[in-house]
Amino acid sequence: MDVNNLIRMANQIGEFFESMPDRTQALEDIASHIKRFWEPRMRRAILEGLDQKNTEEFSDIVREAITSHRKLLA
Repeated sequence: MDVNNLIRMANQIGEFFESMPDRTQALEDIASHIKRFWEPRMRRAILEGLDQKNTEEFSDIVREAITSHRKLLA
């Protein structure tokens, strides 16, 4: 699983939801989207990527969404 590709995909999801006026809802929606449409091994890989990689590769909103909704994605 290419973690860099998953980060790129997650950042694209984040770009879409970043325009929402309610940031709390945007964070929840990002995590929910990843939960619904990514298979479990993709979710595990993105969580490992967040733990192991330089987190600067993640957009701020994606980093915050994954961190704050980690239990949902695990």
